[in-house]
Amino acid sequence: MSQISWTNLHSELHKTLRQRSLLPPGEKVLIAVSGGQDSLCLGKLLLDLRSKWHWQLAIAHCDHQWSTDAGIADRVKEVAESWQLPCYLKMADTLKETEVAAREWRYQALMEIAREQEFNYIVTGHTKSDRAETLLYNLIRGAGGDGLAALSWERSLTGEITLVRPILDIYRRQTLEFCQQFELPIWHDVVNENNKYARNRIRGELIPYLQQHFNPQVESSLAQTAELLRADIQYLEVKAQNLLHQATEAQELSLDRLVLRNASLAMQRRAIRQFLPRVMSRQPNFDQIEVVVNLISAPNKSRTSTLPGGAIAEVAGQWIVFSKE
Repeated sequence: MSQISWTNLHSELHKTLRQRSLLPPGEKVLIAVSGGQDSLCLGKLLLDLRSKWHWQLAIAHCDHQWSTDAGIADRVKEVAESWQLPCYLKMADTLKETEVAAREWRYQALMEIAREQEFNYIVTGHTKSDRAETLLYNLIRGAGGDGLAALSWERSLTGEITLVRPILDIYRRQTLEFCQQFELPIWHDVVNENNKYARNRIRGELIPYLQQHFNPQVESSLAQTAELLRADIQYLEVKAQNLLHQATEAQELSLDRLVLRNASLAMQRRAIRQFLPRVMSRQPNFDQIEVVVNLISAPNKSRTSTLPGGAIAEVAGQWIVFSKE
């Protein structure tokens, strides 16, 4: 490998990894590479930092099998070969062409590769620009604080696999400059230019408008807001977990109304949201959480059957009891 040219991004990422303890030395790290500028930049940075951290690196690529993806898998393999890294490929089978379907499939595919090849860490090239866009996207959709704080530095995917986003402090324009400096073979995804997707309109229209008419540093401001919210939410989630433990200590599948009544509405909602997956097959939405919150102060024998999967919640004295129809 040729001599490494050290840049400000190398220094910035090295400092971030040390301060946040994101990728421990010597770990097996799977780099998700789409072929775009962000993932190529991340891959090159980690490759150059490997001598300091002694990671075992490999590349993973998820091929949607869409017409717009033609040829990209081969180009990613060529990059992996030039970097002398193993490359693992997953190909979709009749994947619906939507943002949500593609994102969900990619995470499942990456977890499959990580399990098969025994990687504990998956890294993705999400940037500060992505974080700002995600906050706006979720705000427009009516998400709560948790949604506005999306794209955290790390999150657990399974008990053994952690997803890490190491370059959340780097802007998309910086990853482009880095790729150009090192002549990395960027693949320009035409899907990113299709304005039928809301995220593309936020990126191509809304963010530039806000920069021009409101705040030239809007990406930084929005990303900072997401970071502040993330810290608040982590604290609230721990408090809600403690509340839920108290409310279910005597009966695991029932909620103690007397315990919940002494908590704030915010804590009630969070504790109930944490509880409901025990009796539901999927994560609850706002309306489902609210019907249970209303039972905290409802008369005896009050009930709701609006929960999915046939679950029923009924007031029995001091308890909200959950059962199946």
